[in-house]
Amino acid sequence: MKPSILTLGLTVCCLSGSYQSLLAADRAKTDDRPNILFILSDDHTSQSWGIYGGVLADYVKNENIRRLAAEGCVLDNCFCTNSISVPSRATILTGAYSHVNGVRSLDDALSPESDNIARQMQTGGYQTAIIGKWHLKKRPSGFDYFYVFHDQGDYVDPVFKSADNWVDDSEGKHGDVVKGFSTDIVTDRTIEWIKNRQKDKPFMMCCHFKATHEPWDFPERMKHLYDDVTFPEPASLMEFGQEKSGRVFPGQQLENLAWRWETASKDPDSWWCRYPELPFSVQGMEKEASRKKIYQKMIKDYLRCGATIDDNIGRLLKTLDEEGLAKNTIVIYVSDQGYFLGEHGFFDKRMMYEESLRMPFVIRYPKEIPAGTRNKDIILNVDFASLLADYAGIKTPDHSQGCSFRSNLKGNTPADWRDKMYYRYWTHHSIRPAHMGIRNERYKLMFLYGDRLNTTGSEDAPTTPVWEFHDLQTDPYEDHNMYNDPEYADIIKEMKRELLELRKQYKDTDQETPRMQEIINTCY
Repeated sequence: MKPSILTLGLTVCCLSGSYQSLLAADRAKTDDRPNILFILSDDHTSQSWGIYGGVLADYVKNENIRRLAAEGCVLDNCFCTNSISVPSRATILTGAYSHVNGVRSLDDALSPESDNIARQMQTGGYQTAIIGKWHLKKRPSGFDYFYVFHDQGDYVDPVFKSADNWVDDSEGKHGDVVKGFSTDIVTDRTIEWIKNRQKDKPFMMCCHFKATHEPWDFPERMKHLYDDVTFPEPASLMEFGQEKSGRVFPGQQLENLAWRWETASKDPDSWWCRYPELPFSVQGMEKEASRKKIYQKMIKDYLRCGATIDDNIGRLLKTLDEEGLAKNTIVIYVSDQGYFLGEHGFFDKRMMYEESLRMPFVIRYPKEIPAGTRNKDIILNVDFASLLADYAGIKTPDHSQGCSFRSNLKGNTPADWRDKMYYRYWTHHSIRPAHMGIRNERYKLMFLYGDRLNTTGSEDAPTTPVWEFHDLQTDPYEDHNMYNDPEYADIIKEMKRELLELRKQYKDTDQETPRMQEIINTCY
């Protein structure tokens, strides 16, 4: 392992951010600052992009994602700091960890008074807009224009809210019903806004898709994509228990997804969403055959949903070309977190395993980023706001904890760049205990502390605190928990120390919940 340089790295990063802030006023006076098209999807995991390998790589419809990768840079080690939609989106906007921006769980809301990158863009002379999935419950701030879904939105005939008809999500479903398929509609509105933008100012457009969130719906044109295809399976699809792997939590098993489909098949109005391609049943099937059937339906729905995203990315890129904007527009496509597609027998996200932790990310900026490159540095979603602020020549949001990785993208990684990351998933359920962890270039240590503390949306009953440790070099798919292997004892001891150090550096003190310190004192 490398010697710890965390303190030095964060200090230099903060100094660099201060220096950028001093230059912000001068930079903002220039007329050639880049436009920013920030495309965000939901749960569109790296296993389904086709540019990250995996068993599905040859099946993915990804012409436009591949185009972005060929013309820009792909991040190979971009990670989420809290793998669930609402907290991740709050972190992307604020540049701050969940405990700093106040959005720890799905039930939390981002305060309109919170500083964010859009507000700084406005102050710095950018025109700003967001269209599509907001999901942060309260009125968006920092955007000159917003047209966003109620709650997380519907795939078909979604309800949109704007400044003219805004009510918080807690006040009920209210807004404009727009006929059509959500991914197409969001793209239509984004293209319309770009074409009618104020031409003498740079812009930041946030185009946020609902896809590929459950229920993985798709438009009619995708209905026959993958007809008669049998998809290859991940090696751990048939992991039904924790005995062989030493996994210390049950996880969200695929059988729960089958139960959802079967429930919705009996009464489509009984579930919170409308699933495509029903009815579905695995009644009377052996467990292996049942799981295979569940997996095949999930992947077919999911990849059809993802193909619709790729279609619409193509429409957005065509618009930039036609408007003469391609050379001076930064295009980012990223998912708010990863997702399990049958690995370990799971679906859903939240856990610190690689499939859920990893954020697939591609960026194109022809003026500066070498085409067809890949970067292996550890990048976090707390860094996104700092990167955009750097490009725009503006101040980073108040309380931002990230660093710009602009130099990294040009192939010049700073010598003091982080070599480890801190993760915390706050919501507690017995199948997915609340946990924190540390990941470096080779090893991962997870502490499943298993207590709700005061986190919204959690179960009351705690679980026994437990540890997982994985050597990602010898076990890249995390099939073996090596926490009790004496070979790794010294490494684990050092990583435990570094985990506490990261908590301190990122100000995750749990001061309001002394119970957390009791758990740490008992288990360390």
